Amino acid sequence: MFKNIIKHSFRSFSRQKGYTFINIMGLSIGIACSLLISIYVIFELSYDSFNEKGERIYRVILDGKIGGQEMTGSYTASPAGPTMTEEFPEIEDFTRLNTGGETVIKIKEKHFTIQNYAEADSSFFKIFSIPLIKGNLNTVLDGPHKVALSESTSKKIFGDADPMEKMIKIGNDSALYKVSGIYKDIPGNSHFEADLISSFISNPRSRGDWLSNSFNTYLLLKPGANYKDVEAKIPQLIAKYVGPLLQQFLGITLEDFLSKGNKYSMFLQPLKDIHLQPEIQQDTKPANNPKYLYIFGSIALLIIIIAAINFMNLSTAQAAKRAKEVGIKKVSGSSKGLLIKQFISESILVSFLSLIVALLIVYLILPYFNKLLEVSLQLNLFDNWYTIPALLGVIITVGLLSGSYPAFYLSAFKPVSVLKGSVKDSMKNGKLRSFLVILQFSISIILIIGTTIMYSQINYMQNKDLGFDKEQLLVIRRAEVLGNKVKSFKQEILDINEVQKVTASTALPAHNNNNNGHLVEGRRDETLLLETNWVDYDYLETLGMEMALGRFFERDHPSDVDACVINETAVRHYNFDPPLETRFLGGNNINDVEPIPVIGVVKDFHFYSLQSPITPYIFIFKNENMNWGFITAKISTERMQSTIKKIEDVWKNFTGNEPMQYFFLDNAFDNLYKEESRNSKLAITFTILAIFIASLGLLGLTSFTIEQRTKEIGIRKAMGASTWTIFYLISKEIIMLVLIATLIAWPAIYFIAKNWLQNYQYRINLGAGYFLAGVLIAILIAVSTISFKTIKAARVNPASCLRYE
Repeated sequence: MFKNIIKHSFRSFSRQKGYTFINIMGLSIGIACSLLISIYVIFELSYDSFNEKGERIYRVILDGKIGGQEMTGSYTASPAGPTMTEEFPEIEDFTRLNTGGETVIKIKEKHFTIQNYAEADSSFFKIFSIPLIKGNLNTVLDGPHKVALSESTSKKIFGDADPMEKMIKIGNDSALYKVSGIYKDIPGNSHFEADLISSFISNPRSRGDWLSNSFNTYLLLKPGANYKDVEAKIPQLIAKYVGPLLQQFLGITLEDFLSKGNKYSMFLQPLKDIHLQPEIQQDTKPANNPKYLYIFGSIALLIIIIAAINFMNLSTAQAAKRAKEVGIKKVSGSSKGLLIKQFISESILVSFLSLIVALLIVYLILPYFNKLLEVSLQLNLFDNWYTIPALLGVIITVGLLSGSYPAFYLSAFKPVSVLKGSVKDSMKNGKLRSFLVILQFSISIILIIGTTIMYSQINYMQNKDLGFDKEQLLVIRRAEVLGNKVKSFKQEILDINEVQKVTASTALPAHNNNNNGHLVEGRRDETLLLETNWVDYDYLETLGMEMALGRFFERDHPSDVDACVINETAVRHYNFDPPLETRFLGGNNINDVEPIPVIGVVKDFHFYSLQSPITPYIFIFKNENMNWGFITAKISTERMQSTIKKIEDVWKNFTGNEPMQYFFLDNAFDNLYKEESRNSKLAITFTILAIFIASLGLLGLTSFTIEQRTKEIGIRKAMGASTWTIFYLISKEIIMLVLIATLIAWPAIYFIAKNWLQNYQYRINLGAGYFLAGVLIAILIAVSTISFKTIKAARVNPASCLRYE
């Protein structure tokens, strides 16, 4: 019997090639889109799942508030891990991780640029499941100046040679590091990256105090231990170790510090939560906002629904054409149950064929999808036992849902009614089809408006006036390599015609801003938190910032070397009135402070992404011949590559052929919105595909409607109706359905968009234009889709129409 059903199904497909093609195309694209989104969402949810001890690993988070400024981040003091492990019996081990970003490896005369440099304790490889290929797990990073290389880094530097025990230099460190281990490349679904890891103890800051919070600290709890028990003991630990330091350096007890509204506490963050908690600041990989996973998961579901609606709509529409077939089969003795099996089998078979096509589509476009997302997603059907059953389950569900109504409806026809034609006439009103079209376009309008709002927000962030000019700014990293030659280097590259301005600084917008505590004269019982940047005379002019009050550092005022400049937010937040009479204290120790006057107030500028508010900021002068973090040059857009080459030549002359690492500030700032930009592209892509699927269904439905109304069109043409009248007659029904869909879509997308925009401190307004544009686009798409078929039908000779059937 099964063989018979399959044979009859394929015969049915061959008689309805056009509708079968539309069904398979729409459903396969829908399944492919949903499958791609599912792979992406599963990948995002899988972060750090490769760690065998993952359920016992926790990251220590600093939760502080000073002077009204809050900070929650993975920045802890170096003694935190060792002290907690020693004093808390629930903790089995700890490791500290310090990520350093890009660096240079030197082997004799050779230089290699490495993207992700980190420092860690030797216990790192015991806690995280990063397999060592070579080296001893207990001693790999247990002493100063040891380094472990990733497998790919080892090949990049040493080729096929054995790197063990070889000596290398890292960055600006003059010491030689011994290669003590090779480890497997860290998986892409890890919240941190490291191409090489040196021993944490090599860093002098590893012996810092409890008030210097700079490092990631991870704790491995003992089996069965509750992390809440550890958190409960942290306040006593802070009182024991942080309290005396506050008294020593700030002259204030911990109790008084907290009573003024300040906060200094820590809590534990489960490893599995790290990647999806963007509210916690971190210097590892940027965390993803889980709202995007909900958004894309919803899009995947909506696309499948649109594709299934197409399927159901066209199947229902075709029911009228197959009514006679049902009547004849019933007269020939076919039972209702057999007919139901026939129609549902056809639906499931179409779904199965669509799955095959969808898998082919996914395999073909996955490389482009990975390039768009900058990830390495794979479709591995046989890696997990549940993948194949899940896909088959989806196909059977879609097949049953799509085919059930036509199957039960058609199988219920009475043969006598069918053969008289009364069933066919009764099916022309198509209330179910109208409902499904409304549902389909409601989803389409939600996707159109939502994508437009998302794109507009990203565009707004990338083009908003930031309070400085980010264009044409070439930033050179590792400026400290110049030593005391910074001033000479600046002057020499200024002699290049295309170089307009040059400055040196310890921080830049989107790079290396430091949130430090400061004391102010007359308010010594307060610690004020300000982003701190040490700069030279040329910083303001090079970055194109503007003064709101007073002046920036000037060479004509020698006393400016012992002065500072603050931003407008600092004036407002800390109530500096008048600001130019405010004097900061130069040190953190209450017994060793020098007054530093505020000589100017710079207009507010964005130094983080627009997701974050502008916070208090201070510029402190730093001598031009001291070590720096960045050299920034404003260069002409003409002959840019040759200009960079000239600057590079000067750099090599000054540094003895050190490689020049650089980036453009506009690119760095745009990278702050990398996640949003990527997600916006994804949303646009899948929205276009969802609309395409809906349009396919509408095209098929229009073809059916025209077939049903062929005689009516012929009669109207014979009575003198114009092509436009016929077009209007058919298209007005579709437009009416779109308008009804609009009334459903508007409240839904308004709620969703308003909630999503709350993530951004600076955001677009939800004006009526977005909602009207979405509806107009939907109407335009609908009318464009049906135009060809409708106009073609309206132009047919009335005689041909009247001879139809």
